[in-house]
Amino acid sequence: MKKAVLNLMNHAGAFAPFRLANRNKALIVTYHRFSETDSSVMTSARLLAQQLEYLTAHYRIVPLSELARLLASGAKLPSSVAAITIDDGYRDCYEVAFPVLRRYKVPASLFIVTGFTDQRNWMWTDKLRYILPRALTSTLETRVNGARLQIRFNETQPRFELADCINSVLKELPDEAKDDSIAEIAASLGVDLPGSPPPEFDSVNWEQVREMNAAGIEIGSHTLTHPILTKVGSARVRKELAESREHIEEITGTPVGLFCYPNGGYNQAIKREVARAGYRCAVTCEPGFNEASADHLALRRIHTEPDLAHFAQSTSGFERTKTRFRRAAQATAGTPAYEH
Repeated sequence: MKKAVLNLMNHAGAFAPFRLANRNKALIVTYHRFSETDSSVMTSARLLAQQLEYLTAHYRIVPLSELARLLASGAKLPSSVAAITIDDGYRDCYEVAFPVLRRYKVPASLFIVTGFTDQRNWMWTDKLRYILPRALTSTLETRVNGARLQIRFNETQPRFELADCINSVLKELPDEAKDDSIAEIAASLGVDLPGSPPPEFDSVNWEQVREMNAAGIEIGSHTLTHPILTKVGSARVRKELAESREHIEEITGTPVGLFCYPNGGYNQAIKREVARAGYRCAVTCEPGFNEASADHLALRRIHTEPDLAHFAQSTSGFERTKTRFRRAAQATAGTPAYEH
């Protein structure tokens, strides 16, 4: 829907009935990256402030751990309750988002990758975002999982978007094969990958984590190295879950009961391991709201949007309603007519 139309709908209060209809369901909003200035791929400080103003005006924002306790108790959820989560733990979370969260006195939960915070590794999805803009050739020719991959770069598609397209293919690979493919791509394009993340992809450090935690930002686990857990063996899954939790608890002195599935990858076996590792609550990448009967180890979230009007649309439930109507209309149009 056109942005101008959405802006008019938002100002006219068109999303209010949808907020009302979903008031007995818990909203969990999630963020990833932040920037000081307006950005097409990150949430700016200005936009974050706008979204927090909107949320505080229409919802009671609680820590995710409090929401998890309510869900585990089976009690009726408070009306219009919401929680805020931030994934991965990039440095801009501390530098950009944290001051805004403090200004609005809003609680949030930050899911960190402990190996990333330790500076032992960087997020694998960022590696192609680093490699492609620095490519020394205009053509990528390599093999991914045995299949030939050939891409000719052009100016019409930003390399950041192209990196995300390739990442979507790599997500389907086993963890080691994914790492091997990234190394092959870097070599074929003549790019040396640094051992630790460069500044634009850097993480928060532990001093910053402790400061945020002391200020009321809950710290949860996002594993040791951010693998897609359904793509690794059970021993690796247990290690990622247990050691990341222990590391955070050791440094912050605070019990860790919150978990976030990397790239949203989970199944029933992974959920059992999450529970066995001692986590009380886990969030997914599946869009939607959470009813009182929701599985507290598979909570749904709504991702932030690039402007306030789209954010109001998504968080109110209007976007999901619109999508359901569109699918129903398409299904009806595709249904063959029967003669009687």
